Amino acid sequence: MLGTVGGVVDREQASHTPHLVAEIGMSKSTTTYWNPLASDQRTRWTPIKGLEGMAEEITLSIDPVTGEYTRLTRFLPGADTSEFGGKTHAYPEEVFIVSGRLYDQAFDRWLEAGEYASRPPGERHGPFRTDVGCVVLEVSFPNRVVG
Repeated sequence: MLGTVGGVVDREQASHTPHLVAEIGMSKSTTTYWNPLASDQRTRWTPIKGLEGMAEEITLSIDPVTGEYTRLTRFLPGADTSEFGGKTHAYPEEVFIVSGRLYDQAFDRWLEAGEYASRPPGERHGPFRTDVGCVVLEVSFPNRVVG
């Protein structure tokens, strides 16, 4: 039997028992190649609650056990989240600017296509704004909360 840490399956133990991992489905969802940026995929994007008309997202992969996910966030041209302020969260995440550009007020910096960050838990980011629009790839680890 696999143990848990804080209600989440212990990945270290799971790595030594691959047959059990397969049985409980402990991995992120998978899919064959597809292009979420293609115009025929437009209906799969959903507005981000509270940011309707400014930003939308599409989840590419998610682990139902740990909650880890990979998603794309699209900030539409002219989006400005200043009224919501910056944010922090207790888990790490990675971000990669796929296209466009995005201003991160917390760092007083324009992020251009190709830029990457690995954010530690608690790092303030945002608010954000963009003039031309921006697509961000985000890999988040909400199960790795730092107390």
